[in-house]
Amino acid sequence: MDWKRQPKLFNLPPLGLRLHVVTWNVGTASPPLDVSALLQLDGPDSRVDMYVIGLQEVNSRIMNFLTDLAFDDPWSSFLMDVLSPLGFIKISSVRMQGLLLLVFIKCAHAPYLRNIDTNYTRTGLFGYWGNKGGVTVHMSLYGYSICLMNCHLPAHMDNIDQRLDTFERILEMQDFSSKDVPNILDHDLLIWFGDLNFRIADHGMHFVHESISSHRYNLLWEKDQLNMAKRKDSLLQEFQEGPLHFMPTYKFDRNSDVYDTSGKKRKPAWTDRILWRLKPPPLTQLTSAFPGDPDHVFHVMLSSYTSHMSYRISDHKPVTGTFNLELKPLESAPLITLNPEGEWTSDHDAIVSFSETPNFISNSWDWIGLYRVMFRHVNDYVTYVWVKDNQVSSSEGVSQVYISAKEIPQSGGEFILGYYSNRLQALVGISESFQVRAPVAGGQRAAGEAVVGLGGQGDQTRGDSGHRGVRRREERARVGSVWPLSSSDGLLPSSPLRSNRDCWTRYQVTRESWTRPGSSASVDF
Repeated sequence: MDWKRQPKLFNLPPLGLRLHVVTWNVGTASPPLDVSALLQLDGPDSRVDMYVIGLQEVNSRIMNFLTDLAFDDPWSSFLMDVLSPLGFIKISSVRMQGLLLLVFIKCAHAPYLRNIDTNYTRTGLFGYWGNKGGVTVHMSLYGYSICLMNCHLPAHMDNIDQRLDTFERILEMQDFSSKDVPNILDHDLLIWFGDLNFRIADHGMHFVHESISSHRYNLLWEKDQLNMAKRKDSLLQEFQEGPLHFMPTYKFDRNSDVYDTSGKKRKPAWTDRILWRLKPPPLTQLTSAFPGDPDHVFHVMLSSYTSHMSYRISDHKPVTGTFNLELKPLESAPLITLNPEGEWTSDHDAIVSFSETPNFISNSWDWIGLYRVMFRHVNDYVTYVWVKDNQVSSSEGVSQVYISAKEIPQSGGEFILGYYSNRLQALVGISESFQVRAPVAGGQRAAGEAVVGLGGQGDQTRGDSGHRGVRRREERARVGSVWPLSSSDGLLPSSPLRSNRDCWTRYQVTRESWTRPGSSASVDF
């Protein structure tokens, strides 16, 4: 966080945000039919601003994994199907074999998310295998740094020291490109969750089952290995967790609410956890959360921490934690303000006007996307234009960019514009929604001339040449790409491409050097 801010921010009122975290070891299962309870979609207090969904043991068999690299994996696709109609967009994802971390946010907050970055650490098989380890997403939200860490730690009762060593290794090995917060522990807020695999020590099977049956969970807390470790480890003491007022979430017979009846008869345990840590205040501060400084208000309160017993597809039950964040924004306005000029139709070229704040640093790889309302992710655009290449004027702080009529959907509809900053790896400006009018009778395009559209929505894609050409979504996923592809659309080169030749040349790069531009997502084999 930048501790030196303009005085004008002192008068900004605090902002309340609601963040919902899900952790679930899905045991290679496909998504269930209904996740309303899991995502808190129904009920009297269902308002959520951000979803953080951490999954473990997503199906990573070789054919499934390779398919997921080229297309959205089933879980990502399913969750986008559920959340995008509610106004959420997927702003980041990272996958390491069976570990998957997805972040969704309400569209209105997207311009205040910046510096999105991802990382991962393999710890399985002495660090050579990614079945265990951690994946993280780093971001700045309204000027405050947040790190989200999804972990799958080593299993089995006797491996508590190995679990703690793995946790420390993840913290030590991961760093980020941000100079202000290069390491995980430098963030204002760190949320740590996943299948942490801590067990209940000492107590026998009968005592554990009796305590659960009588709902006297408190009798088991003292021998929970994570609680035991926190009493000795000063770093773990900096993490907070809600009370375990729910049944242990492991291990169940699949498709049932019955604890393990197999020959192994695993002892029930709270393996699936959600913890959080606020960055300790500077030495000059004697209490928490920036006391005495009206420019810094950042409070976190856990409002709900529970399991969801009705989900039976795995031998684990999912756990959710809902957080209320109260913060005074350190970023008072979007970096870019976008406006469509005049009435848009597919008969005429269109103009986009935009203005930028004085502190915004543009980049030759910045682009403006045209999206249908309720788009799924950053790269779910209908078409895009490079800002520098398509700019037609710039005066008095306002610039204009044109979009060819051939790239505007002929079917019309409701759309929004988004400005993507390559440097900040985020949408830094989103317009109000506006209508694109379908062409009038007699104004149809010439036969054989196709238009750009979202895959599966009845539109075709124009095969233009040059860097302004727009490919089909499936071709973008196959080629890997440039221009901002979805974090789960495929393996992508580490920087955008500006021509067909570049695209096919860069397609030859080795898999070790590939990342996914646009959504700050990465993938590990």
